[in-house]
Amino acid sequence: MTKSRTSYDNVKAARRGIGRMLLIFQLLFSSSGSRWAPLPLRLMVGYGFAEHGFAKLVRGAGNFTGILHAMGLPIPHVFAWITIVTEIVGGFCILLGALVPIVSIPMAIVLLVAIFTVHLPYGFSSIKLQAITPSGAHFGQPGYETDLLYLACLLALVLGGSGPFAVDNWLFRRLTAASGAARGVRLLTD
Repeated sequence: MTKSRTSYDNVKAARRGIGRMLLIFQLLFSSSGSRWAPLPLRLMVGYGFAEHGFAKLVRGAGNFTGILHAMGLPIPHVFAWITIVTEIVGGFCILLGALVPIVSIPMAIVLLVAIFTVHLPYGFSSIKLQAITPSGAHFGQPGYETDLLYLACLLALVLGGSGPFAVDNWLFRRLTAASGAARGVRLLTD
């Protein structure tokens, strides 16, 4: 009888554990929990873009210009600086959640150019392990996987909003208040 009682207690404890896990998932995926979903996207995409832009700047814009020239792109000096500024300014805007729908356009263009001019010939996967030697792992050229992930994150931020702690939310409240005040003044004068 003791054995069956222990089994019953184990089943009861398991049900409680499952119930707690379901409650946690419900809280995480509820509307109040899901509003936080854009925050990690903003942090990752913003940091990633800014870091890539600063890396190009630190190595020297001339180095990146040389790469663009070797690829056959027209006016490589201009495109190098457009790319660097887009990555740094766009990255900071995404980090802050500022003007996300606007800055996402040039950022998406940079990603699409990278896909079609650099990464497409190397296939989808961004990790191409070629060999493991005593000095460590050696990888081949990355594919377009990471660029697609960045594009998906930008699209999610544009369609779903910037989330909490975003400058866009503050701007929207200011614009709404200003348009409401202007509408009120117009109604009084009519």
